Amino acid sequence: MKIRLFFTAFVILLLTTLSKAQIKPDRQWPGYRGYLASGILDNAGLPDTFDFREMQNIRWKISIPGMGISSPVIWDNNLYITTAVSEGDKAGFRPGLYGDVTPVNDASVHEWKVYCIDKITGRIIWERTSYKGIPKIRRHPKSTHANSTVATDGKHVVAFFGSEGLYCYDVKGKLLWQKDFGVLKSVFFTMHSAEWEFASSPIIHNGVVIIQCDVLENSFLAAYDVRTGKELWKTQRDEYPGWCTPNIYTWKDKTYVCVNGYKHRGGYDFLTGREVWKMSGGGDIQIPTPIVGNDLIYFNSAHGRSSPIMAIKTSATGDITLKWDETTNQNVLWSIPRGGSYMHTMLLYRNKLYNVNWNGTISCLDPITGKEIYNAKLGASKSFIASPVASDGRIYIVDEEGTIFIISDEPSFRQIAEIPMNDICMTAPSITDGFIFFRTQNYLYAVGK
Repeated sequence: MKIRLFFTAFVILLLTTLSKAQIKPDRQWPGYRGYLASGILDNAGLPDTFDFREMQNIRWKISIPGMGISSPVIWDNNLYITTAVSEGDKAGFRPGLYGDVTPVNDASVHEWKVYCIDKITGRIIWERTSYKGIPKIRRHPKSTHANSTVATDGKHVVAFFGSEGLYCYDVKGKLLWQKDFGVLKSVFFTMHSAEWEFASSPIIHNGVVIIQCDVLENSFLAAYDVRTGKELWKTQRDEYPGWCTPNIYTWKDKTYVCVNGYKHRGGYDFLTGREVWKMSGGGDIQIPTPIVGNDLIYFNSAHGRSSPIMAIKTSATGDITLKWDETTNQNVLWSIPRGGSYMHTMLLYRNKLYNVNWNGTISCLDPITGKEIYNAKLGASKSFIASPVASDGRIYIVDEEGTIFIISDEPSFRQIAEIPMNDICMTAPSITDGFIFFRTQNYLYAVGK
């Protein structure tokens, strides 16, 4: 066992060394919410104003067939996006604030697709059908069968379609490898008939693909060589079904994987998959991705009796679960028992921590103390799903009706603009030099000067 762990660690160290010779990804948007899921790209040169009706500073718009709420991913001039196309397109899809957990009964044949698009012109460079068939699990009325955002390192493009498989292409669209994990039961743990489809996105870090599969049976976290698909490690998890994307953090020059959860939030050694710390508690339908900064890992979640925001030290080890009357301990710098978001990944930007909620309230916190800086409400909109992003002092937040709210990063709340797209939007925007991209139900828009 020790020999195998040593060999696995050696392989990952070799991949890391090779990867460091490549272009740094911090000016790219390589996965869900960009570099390390931060949601930030400064010095992007985005336009101060834009208008979708007049097509002012709208460089292009194209129609993406089918349904998907995966975000665009960009590396250099290539943009990647996924969709699921079927005869029953948009069947049973229903946005808005409601509590219905019944899945959509759509047994039509679907095609799970990956698109590569020229970010400058909107021209489709290639499209690939990864899988064709009847979905193995149903979806929530606010979900699709293409929820997971792809990951890229500039040489590979990894798409995860849950029960329909994991696929790795090169940037020219050649399929390099694929994996079938069987049926991944992404269901409400108290009602197994409430199938809501898979949504955790893959990440690529230093030549390694990391996936988080928290499902009804046999949850796991796993690492694969991005070049070959070889399994490097796989760690079982005792966890309820969740829809979280993992992230990367470092402590004392070592790299770790952090994952959100309800029973089993935690940190794992990047080289071996060994668990470093764990804790339980929080919302019991875990969705947001953890974000990293200030030698802290910020978590939030909601649903059920608890909706915490927590700042965990990157030095954490062991079981760090808070006692029922605690908000801090040796490994938890601070926590707020109620106030976390059900859907949204938080935004750590210019020494402020932003948490957007489903009803459009936004709380701005001091990231070191957890103290509230301000609390505000965005417009009269009813429902927000897409997580916020930021660039050059502006924070972009989109509601389900497709209205873009732009607020300033000032110490008090100030709304700069309110821009309608007049189309349903449930997807986090993506930013690259000169462009911000918005995916609506019907279109992909490129906004730029």
